Amino acid sequence: MEMSIIVLTVILVLLVVFLANAIRIVPEFQRLVIFRLGRCIGQKGPGLVIIIPVIDRPVRVDLRELFLQIPHQTCITRDNAPISIDFLVYWKVVDPSLSVIKVKDFAGASQGIATTTLRAVVGDILLDDVLAKRDQINEILRTKLDEVTERWGVKVTTVEIREIVPPKDVQEAMNKQMAAERNRRAMVTEADGRREATVKVAEGEKQAAILKAEGDKQAAILRAEGFALALQKIFEVASTVDTKTMSLQYLDALKALGASPATKIIFPLEFTSLLRPLFEKGS
Repeated sequence: MEMSIIVLTVILVLLVVFLANAIRIVPEFQRLVIFRLGRCIGQKGPGLVIIIPVIDRPVRVDLRELFLQIPHQTCITRDNAPISIDFLVYWKVVDPSLSVIKVKDFAGASQGIATTTLRAVVGDILLDDVLAKRDQINEILRTKLDEVTERWGVKVTTVEIREIVPPKDVQEAMNKQMAAERNRRAMVTEADGRREATVKVAEGEKQAAILKAEGDKQAAILRAEGFALALQKIFEVASTVDTKTMSLQYLDALKALGASPATKIIFPLEFTSLLRPLFEKGS
């Protein structure tokens, strides 16, 4: 009886161990590549996966996009300038079985391929182009790396150069160029400011001259209108004066002339015609 209990207990323990090793829970972002007696029988997951313990050997493969950091690499450009570059390689597994069968250490293999590819790409480009065409270099590296990693079931999605360190003398020349460019821009900005100020002043003087001319014009018009109005008033008043009044005015004027020390007095022709009504009235 005791022997039966011991055997049953052993069987239960073995069954629990068997089930614990046979059942796998695979997340959505992973796959299990199953090797049965050393032979790959494919991938399983996600969800609940049953394997045969001892006979089957599962290998987990992450399908998420990962990145690989390539440390600073010294490369020689086409014009023989040493330059240090570091970059990131973003990749993801598209075929879990190939990623396990075709390559043992993808990170190490990718780093070796990336460094050699970088040196080959930079070696065909001039230093100025390396500094200016970063996006183009990124795309060339991505294409060349993807051609290699495709046979491993891995897709290189992006390559991003993080830092480019040119030689010290080139850095000094670049700093001088940047300083000169900043000075040039400052001078251009200052010149533009002076030009705009001059234009503004000229525009102001122009507007002031126009306004002054308009004022003078209006003043002249008003003076002319006033003079014309005065003449009109004089004409209107003169038209209401009769000949007798004009004769009396002439007499007053003669009286004033007679009181003067002048020895000669000139009478206008109109004087006789103005005095005729007075003499006719007297007669």
